[in-house]
This record gives sequence, C-alpha cells and structure tokens, in this order.
Amino acid sequence: MSAAANQPWPYPRWVAHRGAGRLAPENTLAAFRLGAQHGYRMFECDAKLSADGVVFLMHDATLERTTSGHGVGGEHDWRALSQLDAGGWHSRAHAGEPLPTLENTARFCIANACFLNIEIKPTPGTDAVTGETVARHAARLWAGQPVPPFLTSFREDALAAARAVQPELPRGLLLDTLPRNWLDRARALDCAAVVFNHALWNADTVAQAKAAGLRCLSYTINDEWAAERVLALGTDAVITDRVDLFAPD
Repeated sequence: MSAAANQPWPYPRWVAHRGAGRLAPENTLAAFRLGAQHGYRMFECDAKLSADGVVFLMHDATLERTTSGHGVGGEHDWRALSQLDAGGWHSRAHAGEPLPTLENTARFCIANACFLNIEIKPTPGTDAVTGETVARHAARLWAGQPVPPFLTSFREDALAAARAVQPELPRGLLLDTLPRNWLDRARALDCAAVVFNHALWNADTVAQAKAAGLRCLSYTINDEWAAERVLALGTDAVITDRVDLFAPD
C-alpha cells in the first residue's frame, strides 16, 4: 500500500470539468466564475508551460481550437499568449477573455475557498519539466493553505517529476484504457487516487483500488445514469461538464 493510501480526502464529490464544462470557454476564469455560480467548489483544469516557463491553462497542444492564436502553445512566450482571445471561439459574450496563468487561477480559488484539480498537460516532449514546474508553482501558490491542489496526468513521467520535487502534493493517475498493470503503475507513483474514464469502473476495479487505499474518480460524466452508476459503485468523485444538470453536494 502506498504512503498516500488512506490519507484524509478533503475534496468535494463533484468537480466542474475545465471550469464550467461547455457553458463557458474552457480553462478560463470566466468558466471558473460560472461554475462557482452553479455551486461548484472544485474545478478541473489543464496546465502547460509557455516557452519562457510560465504555467498557463489550456487543454490542446495547439492554439487554434480555443484561442485566436496559431501553432503550438508551448512554443510561444507568455507575452504573446497573454494577448490571445481565449473566449471568442465559444460565444460573443466571452470574446476577449484571456488565457489565465496558474497564478491567476490560484488567486481565484484561494479567494473563493475553492479546490483545484490540476491536470498536468505537457506539450509533447516536455513531460518532466512540465510536471516539475507545475508542482513547484502549485506548492508555492498554495503555501499555507489548508488543502493543496490535486495533481493528475495521463503522462506518468510528468507525475514522477512532480513527485520528485513536491512529494507532499497529492497525485492521481489518469487512465482512458485499463492496462493489466494499472494498479502497480499508480502505486509506483505513490498516487492518492486513480481517475478513470467512467466506463472502466466496475465492482472489481473499485474493489482493487479501494484495497490499495486509492480514491476512485470518474471523468467525464454528463448523463444522470452514468453518475448514478459510478456513485452506486462507491467511487469518490465525478468530473462533469454538466454543471447545469448536477447540483453539487
């Protein structure tokens, strides 16, 4: 059993995906504000590095889908990234919304007593440096706060790097498919949780995770039947786009 096993779990059951799901431009403070207006107290976001080492929020490696920019986000310095429109693609009401830094995001969460799940989302080829930098900044920004941010990633090298520099920050391994050795991989990273595509949870996988002292989280659940299924299995948290459908408890 890992050192993280059976530690108190301070995080809410309901987590707003990328801030407010699809109701606002993802990974922006506008989304966080809207999620909070729907009663959510925990948010999931994606973090990566600019070319000059600033941690900022964006999901894709490239800029085109969710900003007015072009090319690989991590190849631009923060000065250029900070000028992009990260809201106009979503709706006219959000035109001009900027990309937030992790520092902006931390300020919002701390001021509003909200919790954060930071998915480490490296630009390809930068797994270790991204994991290390995100962890260092997260530890600095939340220093003295009662509950730290929760770090997750599909990239095991990123999680290992985060663990190496800030082992006290809780970690979760994200999985979209279920390799035979998934539990060993989570243990090797001293994870506190595993975060599965919700379809992977069943009585057996929940039992294995719980026996190892791991918390069980599910993404991305947007239907009532799916939420009812994973909660009935005894899982610990639901990540959802449907902040308008699910009232967080």
